[in-house]
Amino acid sequence: MIKILVCGKLADPGLKLLSQEKRFELDVQTEVDAASLKPIIGKYDAMTVRSETLVTKALLSAAKKLKVIVRAGIGVDNVDVEAATQQGILVMNTPLANSTTTAEHAIAMLLSLCRHIPQATQSLKEGRWEKKSFLGVEVFGKTLGLLGLGNVGKIVADRALGLRMKVIAYDPFISKTTAQNLSVELVTEEELYQRADFVSVHMPLTDQTHYFLSKEKFLKMKKGALLVHCARGGIVHEADLADMITRKHISGAALDVFEEEPVRDLRLISLPQVICTPHLGAATHEAQQKVGIETAKVLMDYFKEGIIQNAVNMPSVTQEQLAVLKPYLVLIEKMGNFLGQMMESGNLKAVEIEYSGKVVDLDMKLLTHTFMMQFLRQHLEHPVNTVNALLIAKERGISIKTTISNNTSEFTSLILVKVTGQDHEQSLAGTIFHPDQPRFVRIDQFYLEAIPEGTLLYTKNKDKPGVIGALGTLLGKENINISRFQLGLDEKTKEAVALINIDSPLHKEVLQKISKIPHILRVKQVML
Repeated sequence: MIKILVCGKLADPGLKLLSQEKRFELDVQTEVDAASLKPIIGKYDAMTVRSETLVTKALLSAAKKLKVIVRAGIGVDNVDVEAATQQGILVMNTPLANSTTTAEHAIAMLLSLCRHIPQATQSLKEGRWEKKSFLGVEVFGKTLGLLGLGNVGKIVADRALGLRMKVIAYDPFISKTTAQNLSVELVTEEELYQRADFVSVHMPLTDQTHYFLSKEKFLKMKKGALLVHCARGGIVHEADLADMITRKHISGAALDVFEEEPVRDLRLISLPQVICTPHLGAATHEAQQKVGIETAKVLMDYFKEGIIQNAVNMPSVTQEQLAVLKPYLVLIEKMGNFLGQMMESGNLKAVEIEYSGKVVDLDMKLLTHTFMMQFLRQHLEHPVNTVNALLIAKERGISIKTTISNNTSEFTSLILVKVTGQDHEQSLAGTIFHPDQPRFVRIDQFYLEAIPEGTLLYTKNKDKPGVIGALGTLLGKENINISRFQLGLDEKTKEAVALINIDSPLHKEVLQKISKIPHILRVKQVML
């Protein structure tokens, strides 16, 4: 028997499908927490979770039999995917089931915000008739700016166009052609803030998008702009938003997600210009039905046919193939992660991957899919896996070219990747050292030998005396320990690049200090 733990509520149609499978033994736990799960998790082969169930490294350490986790929904930030991967536990989600209902909620929040519907409702229920107090604004003819044009963003755009709004969007991984087909004007981030009457957030929560909207960005928005946020808590700096509303630079906000849920700090949501809901984006009967059915089908396909759908931490590959591919998959995932974080701005135009040496005898197509999966995951709201990575890239106008070379110099295998954006280009070469140890051996024209793990500090500087010493001194003063230091020098340009393994992440203030060291040209912190 395959024992499946269903954590939280799963819609009846999904439960019915699972219960009809004779090999499945279901245990439905609607009220669960980590403390109660840990003693029992060891007996299950699979588990389904909703957003309220935290699947931590500590919990997974007790999950000795667990083969698969299915997130009934889109976001997997409540699952320690890295820990699951380390234990060989497949993590899958159901990305498409609640896109429509989340988009509809964003539109509903926008209209409610414009017409003060929650405030007027409360006033009337309290016996007051205050028509003059709730003078609203029309959305007709106004400009809606979308931060992110993924699954949800596209549906919001469609609904807004139906309201005769002008829709503009900032998404560095959407091509102009794709946007034009949606009747959406693709603009820069700066232009969006300057033009949008309403700003709606539809991006994933990543290290790069944490506090994406803070005081600096709010001040760039039109005075009197309205904000709608139904994406992920943590993208908006809530204290800064409260300040901007109090100062009347932002006229109001409609919020469905928060950095801390349930919300304890009420300073923002208690403002009269703020309307809010308790993370109801996917809370419709239809969405829950779809999520339940999709969750059941994902599990049934996996256990009955060996089909992997919507995997977020593993490519689709047999066990035998995986044993040979594993070190190269680890390497190219780290390369995609690294370059994804290094390429911060501008539309991505092209990816070129060159394989040479023994690696050409393996499934290079799978490696290419894996690189694109990991690269795109750094930026996109849409769940990316090895199955859909190339399709998503094509949709965004990204060309992908793979070549084979017989020239590996001193390496038995080498993977060279070059990514080109609108205003930036970056290349990275990686190889495998015995036994199965990934290494970065070249960044652009700079040769080095770096271990890609943990927190990496990247610096580029002019090759002048004292630069490295000043950097080391600054890190020492900040009590940052350097575990490894790799330096590459270009004699022609008299420039150098360093990749530094540090024991703990740097705060933004420290990165700013490093950038001010004389002759430092670029600083970037990358988490691997």
